[in-house]
Amino acid sequence: MTQSLLETIDLTKDYEVGTQQVHALRGVSVTVASGESLAVMGPSGSGKSTFMNLLGCLDTPTAGTYLLEGAEVSSLSSDERAHIRNNRIGFVFQSFNLLARTSALENVALPLRYNGAPRKKRLARAREMLDMVGLGDRIDHHPSQLSGGQQQRVAIARALVCNPAIIMADEPTGALDTRTGIEVMSIFQELNSRGMTVVIVTHEPDIAAFTRRCLIFQDGLLVEDRVNHRVSEARSVLEDMSPETETFPEGTKREAGR
Repeated sequence: MTQSLLETIDLTKDYEVGTQQVHALRGVSVTVASGESLAVMGPSGSGKSTFMNLLGCLDTPTAGTYLLEGAEVSSLSSDERAHIRNNRIGFVFQSFNLLARTSALENVALPLRYNGAPRKKRLARAREMLDMVGLGDRIDHHPSQLSGGQQQRVAIARALVCNPAIIMADEPTGALDTRTGIEVMSIFQELNSRGMTVVIVTHEPDIAAFTRRCLIFQDGLLVEDRVNHRVSEARSVLEDMSPETETFPEGTKREAGR
């Protein structure tokens, strides 16, 4: 049986906005097995980003339970949550979040510096991760010298450098054109095929089609949890795409530069 990686039980998050209380998440219960790939979807204000922040130990729930690798993390201290974020969870964001005046190699190595790893070891590991995402010849380039897709590959390499249990990506293709976005999804699919658990927040059904499971949120509730029985293969889509139309599977189209 596949081991459960994370589990939430009646997870709830409330915020105080002025004199009003906002119920961002209303008792969500989910189990994610090790090695899954899933999309988290929903309109703005649905609770999907709040859910991701709780899973990523970026925030704490108001009520409920969150188990990561069988351990209760809901009530950990900020330092303990920071340790988990740096060692067990790799983050990828829409805006890349790279240091502008730092090389690709140093950007990727940064989490290992926080871990206290020796410089030689962290640079060797960072170089290995950049090779994995196809940027072994760009290690000395700064973000301004890289395309958007290349910057996102650097961000993925950085997310992987500490050998996390799970990758969490928040709209990772939102700032990329169609082809580049699919290239990024092909990396996530390759990682997943090697056993990495991948969770992607997206509002685009064509991106969710590259994952094996989809959680749909609305008004702070999980309203649908479905298995994708027809997973799109990113590499195949890239091979079949027309350079002129850049169409996605089933005839959907996405504008370049979105």
